[in-house]
Amino acid sequence: MRSRPLIGALAFLLMSSFVFLSADGFSYLSDPVELHILLQIKLPVLFTAILVGVAIALSSATLQVLLRNPLADPGIIGISAGASLMAAVVLLTGSITLSSTQWASLSYYMLPLACFVGAMISSFLIFALARKLQASMSSVILAGIGISTIAGAIIGWLYLYAPPQSIKNLSFWLMGSLHNTNYISLLFAAPLILIPAVLLMLQTSKLNWLYLGASAAQLRGLEPKKFERNVLILCALLIGTSVSIAGSIAFIGLLIPHFVRQFWGHDNRIVMPMAGLLGAGLLIFTASINEWVFEFIVPVSMLTASIGGPLFIYSLLKQQRLH
Repeated sequence: MRSRPLIGALAFLLMSSFVFLSADGFSYLSDPVELHILLQIKLPVLFTAILVGVAIALSSATLQVLLRNPLADPGIIGISAGASLMAAVVLLTGSITLSSTQWASLSYYMLPLACFVGAMISSFLIFALARKLQASMSSVILAGIGISTIAGAIIGWLYLYAPPQSIKNLSFWLMGSLHNTNYISLLFAAPLILIPAVLLMLQTSKLNWLYLGASAAQLRGLEPKKFERNVLILCALLIGTSVSIAGSIAFIGLLIPHFVRQFWGHDNRIVMPMAGLLGAGLLIFTASINEWVFEFIVPVSMLTASIGGPLFIYSLLKQQRLH
């Protein structure tokens, strides 16, 4: 029984991938130009969507258990804001002080590192502020809003001193894009996402123990503080790396885990893999919309918010009717 929803989520992922790759038909089978587009543009976008969708959905599902808060989305609680701030600093300072050739060679290494550092700093600041506020359900959200506001203000000040082209690139990048990667950046980012994702998947039973509270988890041999710190580092690495290759993408982390828990329960052995598969599938679906509907590239956050907002409201109304 537990495998049925996972098979359905995997089928959605494969179907979304097929739709995306077949957006222009199958002319690449006979046209060398179309084949080049497939290999150099479409496949990197597809791989980016899979990696980023898995990273955002998995980290969000984990944070919601860790913080005992269904609103614990990396964007809402400020972790993505910290990563975005560090990325903005690196993007703007690098484009000003380095040549385009030097920046292109360094960005593959600097962006993921900077985003991870930003995600870690914002994560620990949020936890520290939440503890000062007595770690209530709303304190994490309030602390995240504060961190996001500060990060947004700093990015705003950076805009004043950035050259016009850098401002244009940063604005589009901060709204999310799946078209900023190539095989080199993916080769660097893939292990930084896949390894933490696998490690989180191995913790699903321990995450279930946290539902019973810290004391009950301790009785099972779990050290809650050490476990939470290690899991938080994995989540920050996932979020930081996803921001480094695709920018800040809205609503995936809030919608997917909520949707999965509403229809398939709270067992993290199902929630975590389901969230990862559906997150990847939804991002590929948004990339397909970009291919099928628009003649220009629309920022991903605009599409995910447009799709995710109505779905989230629907799931809330459905949940209300069930109660």
